[in-house]
Amino acid sequence: MEFFVEDITSSIMFKRLHPEAILPKVATAHSAGADLCSVEEKTLLPGQRAILKTGWAIQLPLPEMYVQIVPRSGLAAKHGITVLNAPGTIDSDYRGEIGVVLINLGQEPYTIQKGERIAQMIVAVSHTMKLSYSEVQELSDTDRGEGGFGSTGRT
Repeated sequence: MEFFVEDITSSIMFKRLHPEAILPKVATAHSAGADLCSVEEKTLLPGQRAILKTGWAIQLPLPEMYVQIVPRSGLAAKHGITVLNAPGTIDSDYRGEIGVVLINLGQEPYTIQKGERIAQMIVAVSHTMKLSYSEVQELSDTDRGEGGFGSTGRT
């Protein structure tokens, strides 16, 4: 199936679940993600995690689409607040409230305010519907081979 971004962006539908919910929106014309805001106030102590509600349920226009929930760089860099299961995934058939799992990795308590931008949502297309999964005895060789975590160097 072929589609264009212009054809689908207006088709992402949100159902308001909370009267103070702020509709997700992009910060600039070229932003990859739309900001998600909290509908509740919550203080996160260092090391504490919580699911914060956004007040929205979502319907994506195509079954091959999904949403990734990723941290906001400012919250992470300035306060140590990040998305614990980053990226979180919302499948196209989910109709419940969008929640964001945040954790405070900083050294100070941080209070999320109502209406504060807490994460970003990035809409993507999954190709898993066109893939099959099979077990094999051997995999092809590559230059990298089994080199994992940090095997390609620091930079």
